[in-house]
Amino acid sequence: MLVQLLIIGGVLSTIFNSDNAWLITTILIVMVLLSSWIALNTIEENRIKLLMPTIAAISIGGGFTLIIISQGVLQLTPWYQPQVLIPLAGMIFANAMNSVSLCAERLFSELKNNTPYLQARNHALNAASIPVINSLFAVGIVSLPGMMTGQILSGISPLIAARYQIMVMCMIFASAIISAVLFLVLVKTHKNEY
Repeated sequence: MLVQLLIIGGVLSTIFNSDNAWLITTILIVMVLLSSWIALNTIEENRIKLLMPTIAAISIGGGFTLIIISQGVLQLTPWYQPQVLIPLAGMIFANAMNSVSLCAERLFSELKNNTPYLQARNHALNAASIPVINSLFAVGIVSLPGMMTGQILSGISPLIAARYQIMVMCMIFASAIISAVLFLVLVKTHKNEY
């Protein structure tokens, strides 16, 4: 853990000092590809066939959320400001990945048990949404999330930190649910192949 964090700290310092839109775009693409592959770790069969729907679900669901947050809410200038875009993309794509992973695992385990497709789909979406919905209920009461805690420790007003945390929770919810729904839609269109 120590070595990994030190290495990523050095890499992020280099990336944050760059002013290269192509580098940031490449990093975002790599993040989507890796998160898509990792999301399918729970699937034993047809992992390769499921890769394209997973990439599409995470890139569309996560990408849409990232654009809304970075350009609509924060209005980043330039749009590829790495010290903001990379951490936001990490949170967004990681939550989309977890949601799609839970969704895929539940969908295919239900289908293996001969559950009708519509019922399997509903169970899969419910399973994928449980962690993000639980975090919405617990934030501020059970836990102070990392972003809010970090801002408070750095001297930011708790009210401002709370506003940023609300934005983060909304983006996590949106990316997770949109990606899971898109995954289910894309898999249904090709369900005979799986």
